[in-house]
Amino acid sequence: MEKPAVDFEKSDEELARILQAEEEALMMQRFISSENTKEVEQKIRPYVDQVLMYEDLHRQEAARKTVPVEKLEEKAEVALAREGNFSPTKDELDHAFLLQLLFWFKQSFRWVNAPPCDSCNNDTINQGMGIANNLELQFGASRVEIYRCKSCSTITRFPRYNDPLKLLETRKGRCGEWANCFTLYCRAFGYDSRLILDFTDHVWTECFSPFLGRWMHLDPCEGIYDKPLLYEKGWNKKLSYVFALSRNGVYDVIKRYTRKWHEVLSRRVLTTEPTLAAIVSNITGELRRHLASEMRSKLDENDKSEAEELERNLFSADDASVSLPGRQSGDKAWRLAREEFVSDNHCSITSSSCPVRRCVDEHVTKIYNAFSPVVYQLVEHASNKFRATEILETFKRILISLKNSPFRIRRTKINPLPTNSLFFKMIPSFGQMFDALSLKTETGVDGATDLCLASAPVKTSLALPVVFHALDDLIHNVNNCEILNNSLHWPLLKLNRIYSGFVLASGEELPFGIATSAFDGTRMSKWEEPNGAAGCWIMYKTFENQRHELVAYELMSANGAPESDPKDWVIEGSTSWRILDKQTSQEFDKRYQRKTYEIRSPTFSANAFRFRFTAVRDANRLHGSKLVALTCMRGLD
Repeated sequence: MEKPAVDFEKSDEELARILQAEEEALMMQRFISSENTKEVEQKIRPYVDQVLMYEDLHRQEAARKTVPVEKLEEKAEVALAREGNFSPTKDELDHAFLLQLLFWFKQSFRWVNAPPCDSCNNDTINQGMGIANNLELQFGASRVEIYRCKSCSTITRFPRYNDPLKLLETRKGRCGEWANCFTLYCRAFGYDSRLILDFTDHVWTECFSPFLGRWMHLDPCEGIYDKPLLYEKGWNKKLSYVFALSRNGVYDVIKRYTRKWHEVLSRRVLTTEPTLAAIVSNITGELRRHLASEMRSKLDENDKSEAEELERNLFSADDASVSLPGRQSGDKAWRLAREEFVSDNHCSITSSSCPVRRCVDEHVTKIYNAFSPVVYQLVEHASNKFRATEILETFKRILISLKNSPFRIRRTKINPLPTNSLFFKMIPSFGQMFDALSLKTETGVDGATDLCLASAPVKTSLALPVVFHALDDLIHNVNNCEILNNSLHWPLLKLNRIYSGFVLASGEELPFGIATSAFDGTRMSKWEEPNGAAGCWIMYKTFENQRHELVAYELMSANGAPESDPKDWVIEGSTSWRILDKQTSQEFDKRYQRKTYEIRSPTFSANAFRFRFTAVRDANRLHGSKLVALTCMRGLD
């Protein structure tokens, strides 16, 4: 702004008063700016010391020891295999493991609204703040909340620990503790990580994903990743300042988390933008002071690339198909007070549309088909249903032993009880099943027969849940047979199951309720449609447009509220979407209940099959059931 021209006709006394007033105003402006600048820096500085703790090797080793690494590695590989990726790169594996680490942390850490009573474990009520003792101060708990039990009046202390080493032990807190501890975990497994400080009272994590080639948002409290607009769009936060802090610097990353830059800019009033940039630059310079010049140059280059990316993202189009939820962590009253509550029903990331997904389910069909020779042998050799059940239970115990061994080198002995010699006679009938599970038999060093991996470990990991659930169904059916050889028809309806197609749906729930979950053969997963009550559909298109005559299909009630089970539906076949079957007023009596529906006149061949669910029992979404089999009469093309 230009200063007004000085009126030289004014008296010297008047000029002196004007100049003095201008000087006083300028000094006041500088004082206010200085005070606000100091406030900004005072908010950032403590977190600089915080993130440096993540580099401590002792803390990192302590963190790794608390993680079931092999289980998470297996889940990561299975997640990739479900997408058809059986030979992932290191970057893909690292990315998948990071997501599994996030999901595991979400389940293993506990949110604290008010801590339970130390004496009787009943509810407590806040009594204000207390003074930290020496032990609490040792782990950075400068703040201690005091709670009184509603039942026995015992006082319970809730220290707000800042040292993530202590949080590995307590495993509880609010967003500060969650992000603090999770960021340590990320660093412990070698991820380039940053703690994110939001001046509107939240913290989370960012990790650099070589697979994505960029920084990725991760919120451990919510179990949500790569959704940076969650806070502005979902929580309705009025963002102002968001900083990323790491061992290598401080970064102003607000532009990653907003699409309303002009509104955000109007709220950034603590200091000027050039002054803020100088604060960030100074702290970053201090953190990089002892680095080699080559490393500093590389970091400067990365900073420039990220700044360009943030500018591009700021003006990119928002994906209107993705609906972002309000805050889920914390009790309802607390979320309402913060104006971050939307609905308890809207508790995860949803997509009103989903991409065409490849359905990796050939192993499901192979497992179903592999039961056929087993059942034939049971009918022929087992004298009654109790002997048949004993054989199946023996096989199940062997598979459980195999599953409990390390997944990369799975091996167990086929060593049934001597009283069950019939099982040894039936081992050849399980050969097709072993192939479906990517297993083989070998003679062990002690002469006994071992069951071990025949190919990539992930293939067995992917198939085992399917065979366990199928075994449970078969054992149930055997036990309910009056006469074994006259009424055991379970596997026959599953022969010639359609597989290896492509799935498309009207919508899906991310990340766990994707459309292919409807056909993966395991009750551990489900397809979830956020708008299912209003009507929804899911389509299975065959590989290479092979045409089939559909003779039967199965639905299973999954976990979740019975009110969300489908009640009315129509199944159609392409290309003109001819109606093949229609069901109304259907009801599942229990969870994981299978129901088979046969097509009355299976004479229409199609290369795609569509289920249109027109009504659920009584809920806002469809998530209580899953499709488990589409059985064809034969391949026609």
